[in-house]
Amino acid sequence: MKSDKKIAVIDFGSQYTHLLASRVRRLGAYTEILSNEEPLSVYSSYAGVILSGGPASVYEKGAPLLPREFFQLQIPILGICYGHQLLMKTLGGEVVSSSSKEYGPAILNLSSSKKSKLTESVSSHSKVWMSHGDEVTKLPDGFEIMGDSDNCRYAFVSDESKKYYGIQFHPEVTHSEEGEKLLKNFIRICGLENTWNLTSFLEREIDLLREKVPADKNVFLLVSGGVDSSVAYLLLAKALGKDRVKGLLVDTGFMRKNEVGGLKKNLDTLGFDLTVWDESSEFYRLLADKSEPEEKRKIVGDQFLEAQSKAIESLGLNSENWILGQGTIYPDTIESGGTKHSHKIKTHHNRVPAIQKLIESGKIIEPIAELYKDEVRMLGKLLGLPDPWIERHPFPGPGLVVRMIASKETTDKKGAAEALSLAKDFDPGANVGVLPIQSVGVQGDQRSYAHCAVLNDFTKDWNHLEELSIQITNGIKAINRVVFAPDLKVLPESFFYNQIKMDKFHSDLLRDADEIVTEHLYKEKIHTEIWQMPVVLVPVGLRPDSFGIVLRPVESQEAMTANFYRMDRGILSRITSEILKIPGISLVLYDLTHKPPGTIEWE
Repeated sequence: MKSDKKIAVIDFGSQYTHLLASRVRRLGAYTEILSNEEPLSVYSSYAGVILSGGPASVYEKGAPLLPREFFQLQIPILGICYGHQLLMKTLGGEVVSSSSKEYGPAILNLSSSKKSKLTESVSSHSKVWMSHGDEVTKLPDGFEIMGDSDNCRYAFVSDESKKYYGIQFHPEVTHSEEGEKLLKNFIRICGLENTWNLTSFLEREIDLLREKVPADKNVFLLVSGGVDSSVAYLLLAKALGKDRVKGLLVDTGFMRKNEVGGLKKNLDTLGFDLTVWDESSEFYRLLADKSEPEEKRKIVGDQFLEAQSKAIESLGLNSENWILGQGTIYPDTIESGGTKHSHKIKTHHNRVPAIQKLIESGKIIEPIAELYKDEVRMLGKLLGLPDPWIERHPFPGPGLVVRMIASKETTDKKGAAEALSLAKDFDPGANVGVLPIQSVGVQGDQRSYAHCAVLNDFTKDWNHLEELSIQITNGIKAINRVVFAPDLKVLPESFFYNQIKMDKFHSDLLRDADEIVTEHLYKEKIHTEIWQMPVVLVPVGLRPDSFGIVLRPVESQEAMTANFYRMDRGILSRITSEILKIPGISLVLYDLTHKPPGTIEWE
């Protein structure tokens, strides 16, 4: 495909960069991701350019930039978040650190007196997704304000004559409700309507797989039983033939209750040549006393490779004739810091250093690594995967390892006091505590490791709970999550901290709670409304020698952004009551945090 039929996305390290490229592809135009250090001749050969967001500040030393000559190119340019700020600063505007940082939803108010081709058919007031700590304070010559938000005067600016557009929000995420309209308009401005689709990706990928995997080699695919690895298997089998693809399911000891036997049965019906390898005792041994999230993930990734090597030897397979396959998708790469300017959010088990080396040496094949979850599901349909399989909730490769919080006890009295003061100003009935542990989050494209605020059950109004959650995470740096305790009207003065070990006893506790939740989701017929519902074991309870369970149901399509799910309160009470019957569980919490600032998994 000629480059003048493509849109270039210049990556400045946003966790949304690959999502942005994927979104544009789904809307009908092919995209390629470039660095900010390509020759000008490369950029000029594209039909249009999008400047991504990123974790840096344009005014800081060492921030990734573009030469001023870049902005003399006679092609449309769309700057998003950091890209917007870079566009403004390079052309003579000003950018500073904002006193009103924005993470999450905002309302874009379009100018009533000025019109832009970029926002044709977009409502005059629409919900958009913000994730920034810097802001533009002065425009370059030729640009006009086309839209603002409550906390951002220059939310949308443009130079219509040059087809240069700068937006502070992220249209690529599904939480920007009319973001697709805006991106479609940019595709139209570039003259590339309806020039690419997923069927053409499938045809291209089959040809590429046949080129990448020599005729004398086969693929040994690591299988989790989820949508990603299932689609990867079907795609490899279609390209290479079923006889050249074998699957390995590693039982880590951190799978769901009765999951391994059920997966083996279901995968057999799809024609998988599957081997189950029980490595649980070794995973328990290696993880027993580990608490740091990154260390846990690396141990899991390395041990997966060890298990694969053992299985190949046990099966009598010649390792020289086999290439390792993975169902890696885009979020795994970008959140692991897989692009030049991106900030590591977390290392996925399929992106640990040992696996990175194998990828670089051409010893790993990843057929769906360019796709996001929603695209993987669509591809599964094209490949004939049954609907019930496509509808399965995502489950992390490391399993329950990332849902058992073994972090050490830690407190933040200042953050707790700030949260309590904010909550009391918000609603006299609101009470707030802070859990004595930290969890992983993502704020402004950077990894955060911070505390979680706990609200009492002071209202049944989800909007009220959401508003307070956003105020706390936006206003208090030490807090990146907010939960509430269903049916608990008064919070204790302090919570009991009880150390969790990564062993069978504690993972069985979590398995029992997870099974209760899963049964209720299907019984109440809400499993298709919820994109994913992690159930998390935390070392916090209401009495000594007991633990807490966090419910984390979210709505999402591509895993890069998510809203917390507003569950029917009757269903939530029934789930809470059942979980509290488990010996050793004394507290149930419900996560009210969007992504960002909280990741979907807790870590």
